[in-house]
Amino acid sequence: MLNGKSALITGSTSGIGLAIARALAKAGVNVMLNGFGDAGAIEALRAGIEKEHGVKARFNGADMTKPTEIAALVKAAQTEFGALDILVNNAGIQHVANIEEFPVEKWDAVIAINLSSSFHTIRAALPGMKARKWGRIVNIASAHGLVASAQKVAYVAAKHGLVGLTKTVAIETANDGVTCNAICPGWVLTPLVQQQIDARAKANNQTVEEANRILLSEKQPMHQFTTPEGIGALTVFLCGDDARSITGSAYSIDGGWTAQ
Repeated sequence: MLNGKSALITGSTSGIGLAIARALAKAGVNVMLNGFGDAGAIEALRAGIEKEHGVKARFNGADMTKPTEIAALVKAAQTEFGALDILVNNAGIQHVANIEEFPVEKWDAVIAINLSSSFHTIRAALPGMKARKWGRIVNIASAHGLVASAQKVAYVAAKHGLVGLTKTVAIETANDGVTCNAICPGWVLTPLVQQQIDARAKANNQTVEEANRILLSEKQPMHQFTTPEGIGALTVFLCGDDARSITGSAYSIDGGWTAQ
């Protein structure tokens, strides 16, 4: 079903985005990577995906805070692959502070990357999808797109906005062969989260296992991390033919966090 399709995945040089890119490539999808990082490491990732899965893998380092670069990124994917069939909006950043102490520039940056960039990519990608009567848009939101936590005002606002954006796009494209859904992960064990856990364990004189359990139990009934690979598998399903009538939905993959 997806073999020969093409996808753009923002924020895909590590973590969740990279796992999604690999899952799509495994399904036969050509992928455009995007993100920051060491040029040599990114090239190794790109070449590795091509070699392992026999698809085209390209990279574009567009800055997701800049609408002109975002438009050029979508155009580059369309030009490189002949069409852009699948769009995964994954790029995101975080900043933690009380509202009255939250730096204005951090608010602007989080909103720009976590929310506005998805508007810009969707706006650029939709005309081609509508013309071909086929498209899949998957927005990587968060449990924080459905519930809130203290000290994460910009992140929570952006992710709630992303869920709302998802619903509006779904309604507007309901009869155009295009679907738009959101995935809302809880705690995901990425290298960045592992660093936070290791730091907590050291600071509190705990084992890593204890630090894991305490971190997870603060929010999740299930004391188990969601894996990037699990999110990748859900993304592939939402892009497939069996999910053609699923649109405007926010899929929790959060160990029961938002069930409480």
